[in-house]
Amino acid sequence: MSSSPANYQFHLPDMSCGHCVAAITSAVSEIDPGALLSFDRPARRLEVQASSLGREQLAAALAEAGYPEAPAAA
Repeated sequence: MSSSPANYQFHLPDMSCGHCVAAITSAVSEIDPGALLSFDRPARRLEVQASSLGREQLAAALAEAGYPEAPAAA
């Protein structure tokens, strides 16, 4: 039985330019080469269709790359 990919959304307030997109793509690709990324730079949002990782692992990789997720609004 194979598991289906999971979609995760992140709000990354420090993501603002093409360099940011490249750094994020590299960080995620290192830990999940099969992940598909979709960027909305003006909204500073990232959607990841992860092939093998959970949200916590992706969030940790993003933070380590310098793009921590914004806290969820209350």
